[in-house]
Amino acid sequence: MTVLKDKVKTKTEALIQDEDTKQLLTRSLRYLKAGYPIHYTGPTGAGKTSLALALAKKRRRPVMLIHGNHELDNKDLIGGFTGYTSKKIVDNYIRSVYKKDENVQETWRDGRLLEAVKHGYTLVYDEFTRSKPTTNNLFLSILEEKILPLYGSKKTEPFVPVHPDFRVIFTSNPEEYAGVFKTQDALLDRLISIVVDYKDQDYEANIAAGKYGLEESQAKKITTLVSRLRDECSGENGPSLRASLMIAKLVVEEGIAIDGENEEFKQLCLDILSHQLSRCIETEQPIKAAEELIVKALKQMNVSN
Repeated sequence: MTVLKDKVKTKTEALIQDEDTKQLLTRSLRYLKAGYPIHYTGPTGAGKTSLALALAKKRRRPVMLIHGNHELDNKDLIGGFTGYTSKKIVDNYIRSVYKKDENVQETWRDGRLLEAVKHGYTLVYDEFTRSKPTTNNLFLSILEEKILPLYGSKKTEPFVPVHPDFRVIFTSNPEEYAGVFKTQDALLDRLISIVVDYKDQDYEANIAAGKYGLEESQAKKITTLVSRLRDECSGENGPSLRASLMIAKLVVEEGIAIDGENEEFKQLCLDILSHQLSRCIETEQPIKAAEELIVKALKQMNVSN
């Protein structure tokens, strides 16, 4: 069983619900109740998955989580035969009569999508655009005809009706991200797509402070640093909230002072941020350029504080 319980609780506890977030979840829940699938899209680290799981939890139905990837296929989603089971009966009750009856059957196991559709779960399909469009075509029948076709299953029935309580929440990164497939318009037209972007520094500081017990003023030093570096990016994949949370966790656990001149803090920021920042810098030596930007931002931290 791949139904989430404790994992949903853990994820949603990390979601700080300010007024904007509460309103977003309220609207999204209203759309789900009306039968429309929700699609949260935006840059990595913006909190799309946490939002999706928080929304799913509000339905008070079991939650199924699927992560998109290019190897996902119909067998993963619908299910397949996993082997054979045999049953043998030997009847030697009468000494002169020997009877042997053996029956061999293939064993079927439901895929995660089929399980969710049959039982009316809330499905969270995380980063669904990392799966091939041909795989995601299954959702066209689910959302339009309210059936799940059992392609290639060798089952006698051609489809399974969708449970009336089944709902689906999609998340995705923008199309320009690496490893992302372009989604067919026929599917996007059936979704309510809501853009989820990075929050401001105060909101991110509130998350870091609440999660690791930092003073909010100290947490804001970290999120301001990361936000400044994010602004240096010319495109995708800049440092996200996740980077701020990693730094916050380590300074608390290791007792490192949040100070731009502190060598331990400086090295921590270089280790966590250099590669993330280098991915969005277009130079011949992106790592070196990223390190220089980080050192510069650390110096600005002390000037502004």
